[in-house]
Amino acid sequence: MSTHTNHNYPKLHNAMWPGLVGKGSPGAEPCIDLDTMLDLTAQASVDGVRFDGVDLFLYDPHINIDINDDDLKRVADKIASKGFAIGSVVAPVWPPTGGGSAMGNDENRKKFVESIWKACRIAKKLRELGVRPYGIVRIDSASSPADWYDNPEANQRRIAETFRRAADVAEDHGERLAAEGEICWGGMHSWRRMVQLLELTNRPGVVGFQADMAHTLLYTLGYNAPEDRIVPDDFNWEPAALDESLRKLTAALRPWTVDFHVAQNDATVHGSGTHDKTGRHCLVRDPNGKLNIPKHAGFWLRDGNGRLTRSFRHICWDGCMFPNAVMMQQQTWNNILSAMIAVRDAHGWTEDGAATRPAKKAEAIVVRKTRPAAKKKVPKKTAGRPAKKKKPAGKARKSAAKKPGKRSKRRK
Repeated sequence: MSTHTNHNYPKLHNAMWPGLVGKGSPGAEPCIDLDTMLDLTAQASVDGVRFDGVDLFLYDPHINIDINDDDLKRVADKIASKGFAIGSVVAPVWPPTGGGSAMGNDENRKKFVESIWKACRIAKKLRELGVRPYGIVRIDSASSPADWYDNPEANQRRIAETFRRAADVAEDHGERLAAEGEICWGGMHSWRRMVQLLELTNRPGVVGFQADMAHTLLYTLGYNAPEDRIVPDDFNWEPAALDESLRKLTAALRPWTVDFHVAQNDATVHGSGTHDKTGRHCLVRDPNGKLNIPKHAGFWLRDGNGRLTRSFRHICWDGCMFPNAVMMQQQTWNNILSAMIAVRDAHGWTEDGAATRPAKKAEAIVVRKTRPAAKKKVPKKTAGRPAKKKKPAGKARKSAAKKPGKRSKRRK
């Protein structure tokens, strides 16, 4: 007999981009096609519970960013035939995928915004087709921390200006943007700079934050920004110190959070193919994983008083750059689904009259209000300013879709 609460929200999604990220380039493993990723997701089952949907990367070989409406409908019908909804979509904003740096020259920034326009066109069409009831369009600065450090304040203002242009495009399409904080994106490489960028952009309700449990753990360590390290100098993964650092982190970023990734991390960084080093995603049962997934997810899903925020209708698993041999094992996805169910059991809710069972009492889930810890001295061994990385050559850009026209009205 199932011991789950049977909450039906948030919906449980699986990301399709682990079949693409860090793969397909010279020296990397081949990509895993969309059909295979969908099948692995559809076949996952734990106590009769299955994934509710998928989140998508709008890039070949999964979905061409310039896809026409007829082909998009065929993709939507295929996904719906698996019993899935579509949630958030990733815009290919980076130079190797046809985008451009948000702090680059005028041409770079034009390409960045054009990529957002194309992604929002697809996202809106999926809503109109009835297969996408919720979700955001995911973005980042498409800039390295090393380049950003050349002129931090000017670059931060430039990224914010580009994000505002992108927000105009999203608003015209009835969409929201979410910037995923990772240590590998300039201006978003630390929690404090991430908050600053959201405040400078100043488009609440249109531009928010996408929290990934693995990537945000690296924020607490100050990997690419030692001045913003939260954990103490002598930190050695003591549970109380970890919880305290996550309370401070989530108190700052939770009000901006509009999309959420369940993930595990071993507190190291990893890169593969053309993807720069970022927080290493681990399998949910990795013995080196530093997070208690159901407990620490609650720091994002509940406010400072322990109340559910219900800020998003679905949550998504994100685990990039795993070996293909691991990803092709069905048990991998069953274990992931089990972790997702545990998060919903602890922090979910019920709508439409579905029967529920009370969640097991777990005081550790509640996020208590605390005073921020005094800033500690940064240990000498902590990584400092990142070295510049040679930019890889990417795939040739596909033929452009119709460019966005002049807006009829602009939000003040």
